[in-house]
Amino acid sequence: MTLRLLRFIPRCAVVILLVLLGLLLVGAVYPFIGTKGRALLNRTWSRCLMRISGVRVLVRGTPRMREAVLLVGNHVSWIDIFVINAVRPTAFVAKSEIRRWPVVGWLVAGAGTLFIQRGQRHAVQTVGAAMQRRFSQGEAVGLFPEGTTTEGYDLLPFHASLFEPARQAGVTIQPLALRFMRNGKRDHYASFTGDESLVANLWRVLGERGLAVEAVFLPPLAQTDPDGTPVSRLELSRRAREGIRSHLL
Repeated sequence: MTLRLLRFIPRCAVVILLVLLGLLLVGAVYPFIGTKGRALLNRTWSRCLMRISGVRVLVRGTPRMREAVLLVGNHVSWIDIFVINAVRPTAFVAKSEIRRWPVVGWLVAGAGTLFIQRGQRHAVQTVGAAMQRRFSQGEAVGLFPEGTTTEGYDLLPFHASLFEPARQAGVTIQPLALRFMRNGKRDHYASFTGDESLVANLWRVLGERGLAVEAVFLPPLAQTDPDGTPVSRLELSRRAREGIRSHLL
């Protein structure tokens, strides 16, 4: 307990300072530096956050680093978005409730998150149009099609609707599997699931050592069959889920 506290206190203090710096950058710097400048700051900030939090980021495979891409991954924790941003700056699709979270909501909104109003009739069309605008600028968009978090050993069913904007735009769709580790072995210790509070999860993560996340980037999905037939969004969703799941089991 004493060692955990000794790790937690300095890490927590630096994380708070980093979040305050992030808010300052979002409010005072982001509006003036353009897409490339914001991307550089997002990646640098995310790498710093993971390092301060004691989470190693291990990249496997070949991430798509240029041009527009839809990154499709499994969802385990709040850590996920920063792991991916540490590799390539990415605008994530997130539930609108997050926007109302104190501090965190302001931070992710300012960093370019695309919020979806679940339950509203035209929510998918609205966020789909926002995704296509990002694609037209050559940006990466991130999607967690499960819609919620798991412990990271298997996958829930995928929601296929937000595969459609990438399919219509002919944008590369790249699945990735996030494998959470502790002391070199698969472990769900850092997962953020159920009714656990963010504070409780931070206490665990910031007080622990030996945490790592493997980001396994899989080959992009083929969007046409060998006979030239376009692949449907449901089939793209199925293939993405199958590829990710094969690296989690």
